[in-house]
Amino acid sequence: MKTVAYGVDEPHGKFHEMNVERREVGDDDVLIDIEYCGICHSDIHTANNEWGGAMYPVVPGHEIVGTVRQTGKNVTDHRVGDRVGVGCMVDSCRNCEECRKGNEHYCENTVFTYNSHDSHTGGVTYGGYSGQVVVDRNFVLKIPENLDLAATAPLLCAGITTYSPLRFWNVKKGDRVAVAGLGGLGHMGVKLASAMGADVTVLTTSPSKVDEAKRLGAQGVILSGNKDELKKHRGEFDFILDTIPAVHDLNLYLSLLKPEGALVLVGLPERGNSYNVYAGALVGGRKTLAGSNIGGIRETQEMLDFCGKHDITADIEMIGPEEINRAYERVVKSDVKYRFVIDMKGRNN
Repeated sequence: MKTVAYGVDEPHGKFHEMNVERREVGDDDVLIDIEYCGICHSDIHTANNEWGGAMYPVVPGHEIVGTVRQTGKNVTDHRVGDRVGVGCMVDSCRNCEECRKGNEHYCENTVFTYNSHDSHTGGVTYGGYSGQVVVDRNFVLKIPENLDLAATAPLLCAGITTYSPLRFWNVKKGDRVAVAGLGGLGHMGVKLASAMGADVTVLTTSPSKVDEAKRLGAQGVILSGNKDELKKHRGEFDFILDTIPAVHDLNLYLSLLKPEGALVLVGLPERGNSYNVYAGALVGGRKTLAGSNIGGIRETQEMLDFCGKHDITADIEMIGPEEINRAYERVVKSDVKYRFVIDMKGRNN
């Protein structure tokens, strides 16, 4: 079964229309007409082979939302017409310890939504910059009815990437939380931490983002490019969510933590770049420096339900597929508030 898609044939290539093959709907499968797909910075890294391992042609996209067109005979939890989503994974082994714990993203045999070896076809997976996708029912997520569908798309990656560490480190009412960086991930971190009851401060190098941070729910803003400003806030925060996708001075941020506080990285620099961290910045207050990726399927559904309860979606800018190349340029320049979403409607026949 062929569907229209938009992909690249080489690093830093231009996106163009192509056809990709989707498998026929099996007994446990769901055929989804894709309506919207978000653009994640991971898409750009992969399309440009900045992390290595790109298998061309690459059709990115793991922030997928749409409606169910067809289901296999064993599918009872999704029906034709349902609003559904697909995130970063479309399969795993289902049997290992991590899969049994609901951590499919830690499985050694995770099949990612794009640029991954397809366990069903033996080929390569193609993502959501396309008209349709066929996904195993266990990796299809339900979208709350009250949420705008297009603005929900980025929750499938940016949402779970920020929700998961906030939940794991038990951020709660009254906690002092800082979010470093106010982009696609950072703006979701502010919204989610605020909804959890935390007192949220944004760390940014951009004075122009002060009003934006407060609009999104932050109680305070610290201009992190000013070291004297940072010194005033030493030992102030229980938790810092670091969304910056470039190398920066983590020691300064560690100094902002209370004893036994945690600094968690979710931004990922280009391959080959590394941080320098002083042991004393950690040892003195038994502080934690950690990283976090996405979350499992159960936690992703939990995140969507939480967002439905609190009416949380991403701030988006809608584009057509013909604008993907320009959108990539703008994302690299941080020129989007705060996530591009591609309108794929009408390209699923």
